Amino acid sequence: MNESEKAAPEMEAVTPVETAKETECTLASSDVCVETEDPAEMIASVAEAESEDEKVANARRFNAMTKEELRDTLKEIVESDNMEAHREVTSIKQAFFNLKSRENMEALNAFVEEGNEPGDFSAEPDEVENELKELYSQFKEKRAAYIEAEEQRRALNLEKKQEIITRMEEIAGDIDNVNTKFPEFQQLQQDFKAIKDVTPSAETEIWKQFQSVVERFYDNLKINKELRDFDFKRNLESKKVLIEEARKLETLTDPIAAFRALQGLHDQWRGIGPVAKDIREQLWDDFKQASTIINKRHQDYFEQRKAAEQANEEAKTKLCEEIEAVDHSEFKSFAQWNEATDKIIELQKKWKEYGFASRKANTILYNRFRKACDDFFEAKTAFFQKTKDELNSNLEKKTALCEKAEALKELDDVKKATDEIVKLQAQWKAIGSVPRKVSDAIWQRFTTACNYFFDERKRLSKERHREEMENLEKKREIMAKLAALPKDGDRKEVMPQVKELQAEWQNAGFVPFKLKDKLYAEYREICDALYDAYNQRESRNRMASFQTKLSEIKNDGNKVMRERDRLLRICEARKTELKTIENNMGFFSVKSSAGNSMVKEMENKIKRIKQDIEELQQKIALLDAEE
Repeated sequence: MNESEKAAPEMEAVTPVETAKETECTLASSDVCVETEDPAEMIASVAEAESEDEKVANARRFNAMTKEELRDTLKEIVESDNMEAHREVTSIKQAFFNLKSRENMEALNAFVEEGNEPGDFSAEPDEVENELKELYSQFKEKRAAYIEAEEQRRALNLEKKQEIITRMEEIAGDIDNVNTKFPEFQQLQQDFKAIKDVTPSAETEIWKQFQSVVERFYDNLKINKELRDFDFKRNLESKKVLIEEARKLETLTDPIAAFRALQGLHDQWRGIGPVAKDIREQLWDDFKQASTIINKRHQDYFEQRKAAEQANEEAKTKLCEEIEAVDHSEFKSFAQWNEATDKIIELQKKWKEYGFASRKANTILYNRFRKACDDFFEAKTAFFQKTKDELNSNLEKKTALCEKAEALKELDDVKKATDEIVKLQAQWKAIGSVPRKVSDAIWQRFTTACNYFFDERKRLSKERHREEMENLEKKREIMAKLAALPKDGDRKEVMPQVKELQAEWQNAGFVPFKLKDKLYAEYREICDALYDAYNQRESRNRMASFQTKLSEIKNDGNKVMRERDRLLRICEARKTELKTIENNMGFFSVKSSAGNSMVKEMENKIKRIKQDIEELQQKIALLDAEE
């Protein structure tokens, strides 16, 4: 493809309306019979716009086809050797690969939504695509050969026309023989017109040379009036027909079709010879006026299309801004992604509803919109893949917990197993979701394993409750026996019975938790009453015995002192013991029944030590009174 074809779309060359400046005159006229205004200049300004319109029309037509239809259309062009259809071929190729790109994107999205990794995706082989590429390659080869041949043909046509002009200049310059050379000159004009397009850069100059030599020839030519009038009349009728046809073009609703038809009329006008000089200007004005209307409609059409393209550009720019404003970096759930996906798809539908934007902006906007869509769906794919990996990791963790829970069935210690189950349940809650298709199954497996232990614990709890109720009855019987013991009997007989009943109490086992403290308080109250009664009586006996002993030694000062020192040592020892026990009390826990029982024992021991200290102090006070 040469540089001119790259720069602008191809179209039919627009040549001057007149063949040579309308310069066929009679022998009786010496005026120069030419038209100074070239009709080609009237349509040159809109030729490029028409080519652009064809491109847009082709794009719309081919975008509506399937891949097979696009391939078959290209095949027809290649087989028919229609090398002028290069714009259609380009549009076919673009439409095909746009369609192919959409198919691949849809296949990728479906592949990912099925749970697959994007990196594992590969497009299915497309035989239609291979056939189209082969046809396109054939067209390019033929097109290159065609362009080279066309350039050679145009160059050869230029040489032929230059040779004809050279011969015409020779005839026009031979004033003495100009009459006899008239038929040859006319034939040279026909030969010149019969040779079609030449190298575009030389076309205007070659026509100027042709017009100049024709003008010079007719300036020197004298032809009879009948021949001139006949020729003018025939040309007049032909041009009137063209004027009427040009006016009829106003009724066509399609401005493009009307403009193309007008181009054909201008080509015919250029091929018709001159008319009488007095009506020439008016005739040309009539034709130009009809042409102006068609050209104006054509121009208005492109201005309207330009306005529509501007509106489409603004609308598509807004869509680009909307899709770029979707901040998917904060999406944390499938629901957020699905909601945003619906919005993106809706924006894509709106995009298709708008037509083409301006030529310079359409591709830029399309690439911008497509990049925004691609970035979104790539991020979505990455999120789904990451989430899938997390779900699978969570599934592995929960499966491991199920295995641990099921393995605990081998433990004989139900309480220990149940405590482990509780820990496993806490770990289960800390683990996130798993794939939906296995969520119910893995949860059912875990709860089944857990329920086994809770059911077993419930069964054991019922048995334990029954045992605790039996223990409660035993302990109440023991308490009744303790309460029945005399508080004024022989200590040596009563105390062993108390110790025996207390041992039975300790061995009786647990009672219901809610009755434990109350029952133990009643038990201690009974025991304390027994011990207090016998301790007070024993203390009184000891004091009476000490007073008897004191009466025996009161006259011996040394014995009194020794006894006092002994009692002081015993008192200090008891105080030290009391302090030690009180310090140790801070290390005991009362959260368990065993701990609570031990605390009670320690409190009783402290009470007895304090009573002993008080008794010792009373004895020391008696000894001090004797001094």
